[in-house]
Amino acid sequence: MADRIRIVIAKPGLDGHDRGAKVIARALRDAGMEVVYTGLHQTPEQIVQTVVQEDADAVGLSILSGAHMTLFRRTVELLAENEASDVVLFGGGIVPEADIAELEAMGVAKVFTPGATMDEIVEWVRSNVAPQSVA
Repeated sequence: MADRIRIVIAKPGLDGHDRGAKVIARALRDAGMEVVYTGLHQTPEQIVQTVVQEDADAVGLSILSGAHMTLFRRTVELLAENEASDVVLFGGGIVPEADIAELEAMGVAKVFTPGATMDEIVEWVRSNVAPQSVA
C-alpha cells in the first residue's frame, strides 16, 4: 500500500473564521489523506513546528485577515530554517489576484481563492504532493 499524504492545515494570525479550513481538512481526510488541523490563532513558528513534528508532506494556510504576504513569507522562511523546504506550501482565503504571482515567487505552490471547489483542491493536492516514503 502506498504511503498516505500527510498535511497540516493551519489558521495563522488573528483571523477567527475557521469554517473553511475545517471543511478543507475534512475533504482531504475523506479523500484518504492524513490531516492535522492546528486550530485558530497559530503563529508561523507554531505551524512550522507542527509540520516538522508531524513529518508533513504539505501545509495549507487559510488566511482571511489580509496579512497573507507577511504570514506566507514568514512560513517560507521558517520552513527553510528548519530544513523543511521540501514541504509543499499552499493556501487559500481572501487573497487579491495581484498578490498571487508574488506569493508563488516566494515559494507558495498554489493559492486557492473563493470559489475553488473541494474537488479542485483535493485533485491539486493529489497531483502536486507526494507522500514521503517511510523506511
